[in-house]
Amino acid sequence: MSRYKVFLTNDDGYLSPGLNAIRKKLLNEGFEVITVTPDRNMSGTSHSLTFTRPLKIDKKEENFYVVIDGTPADCVHLGYYVILKEQKPDLLISGINLGPNLGNDIFYSGTVGAAREGTLFGIPSIAISPASSKNPDFNLISEIGLKIVWQVLHRGLPKGVFLNINVPVGKEIKGFLLTKQGRGAYKEQIVKYLSPSKEVYYWIGGEESLSEECEPGSDYTAVKNGFVSITPIKLDLTSYEGLEELDKRDFLVF
Repeated sequence: MSRYKVFLTNDDGYLSPGLNAIRKKLLNEGFEVITVTPDRNMSGTSHSLTFTRPLKIDKKEENFYVVIDGTPADCVHLGYYVILKEQKPDLLISGINLGPNLGNDIFYSGTVGAAREGTLFGIPSIAISPASSKNPDFNLISEIGLKIVWQVLHRGLPKGVFLNINVPVGKEIKGFLLTKQGRGAYKEQIVKYLSPSKEVYYWIGGEESLSEECEPGSDYTAVKNGFVSITPIKLDLTSYEGLEELDKRDFLVF
């Protein structure tokens, strides 16, 4: 039985069926699992850290903690410094998310933000999501996730790189593909509401769509065609091509 130590977190809260499915799978496989999650759904918080108020850690059971009013990145931060006392685990898993994290989702996703935070601490990290929120099979996604977990543990990841994984839903899994980040994720929609007191409110959202921006080699194209998408994401956001181009343009000559 494995005695690898895994740090498990998410952005959907401690009651999430995705989180609990992969936690159960890891425990059954003999992993030591340290779970630190938000107390509720914190989707869309990206890599946000809380600096304006104190946070409380609530211990639910052995190796299972909830950060009250905390973001996913808060959970990784407190889990590493307070619970693990700066002892690095072998792997950080963020998810299983309740919906997709494809294309531009990675800029908003708390799931991806937690994996990015783990990578900043030098922990090999992966984010796992279904390619659709419509009836995902979290037990199947957990089995697929475990295959990738073993690859990461045995083969490692490049420095400063984490994996964003999306698993097709409602279709036969044909295999695994290394992919690039796609672009549009949703058909953007902003809904306007009027309260009983005539105050105007807006709700930002959108409809899932795998029909847009399906360029060859992208995460979208992979899951649309029945493949598990594995996208390596780097911490360094510098555009080196942009540096060269701006230098050619004498950009700093005033």
